[in-house]
Amino acid sequence: MTQTLINPTPKDYKSEVKPTWCPGCGDFGVLNAVYRGMAGLKLAPDQTVVVSGIGCSSRFPHFLKTFGFHSVHGRALPVAQGLKMARPDLTVLAVGGDGDYFSIGAGHLLHAALRNIDITVVVMDNEIYGLTKGQTSPTSPQGHVTKSTPYGLLASQFNPISTVLSLNVSFVARGYSARPKELAALVEQGIQHKGFSFIHVLSPCPTFYHTFDAWDAAVTPISEEHDRSDRGKAMLLAMETEKQYTGIFYEEKERPTMDQAAHQLVQQSKEFDIAAYMQRYA
Repeated sequence: MTQTLINPTPKDYKSEVKPTWCPGCGDFGVLNAVYRGMAGLKLAPDQTVVVSGIGCSSRFPHFLKTFGFHSVHGRALPVAQGLKMARPDLTVLAVGGDGDYFSIGAGHLLHAALRNIDITVVVMDNEIYGLTKGQTSPTSPQGHVTKSTPYGLLASQFNPISTVLSLNVSFVARGYSARPKELAALVEQGIQHKGFSFIHVLSPCPTFYHTFDAWDAAVTPISEEHDRSDRGKAMLLAMETEKQYTGIFYEEKERPTMDQAAHQLVQQSKEFDIAAYMQRYA
């Protein structure tokens, strides 16, 4: 039986497990925003699943009173997609960090985007590997000095927003953990959008790479005049280096999702005459 919440509050989605992040971690703000977003949509906890991989942010499912799946490193998306394909009635969120999604899980991100399965992805990006104590990640800036790059990072910095825009993702947004109210609104809109929704979240790590001050100065809300249907203009905002734009970059009118198409094929196959089909090749 579905658990119906009449007037839910964020507390209704909190589990008994206390978050184990470092004091000041941006992921607290993201968790708070997800609580708010779920409450705003009045989601039934037993009809909601949060899937994660491995990393500091991937502890997320433990702190929610929903169903959860703590998978292996970089594999949140395959699990989330399979779950949605098998149970299209469920609300499915896939959460994790920049290492989980843009390094070992980058291949899964590419194909999940192209499939347009109706799941919501929340990536908490701190531009560092926090769980393994401060090595560079794909989103670390070029030249960044860490334990793994004592002479500075030689590789270019990965751009999550421009990447997913190039993959034809139908809902692309960015939030900031220090602004949980605005982020909660993005989470709500991402879940409501039918299709693959990607929400990139700036979520600082005060222990190994303290970016709060820099992001406080750089975070800029996208203008209300921005045309969300224009992928080209969204790409220009994504390529900005001096500012970190937040809000919805791109939102496409809903198109058929892979999970919808697959279930339509199942219905059609029930009417499929295998004998007549095989006769064509007799």
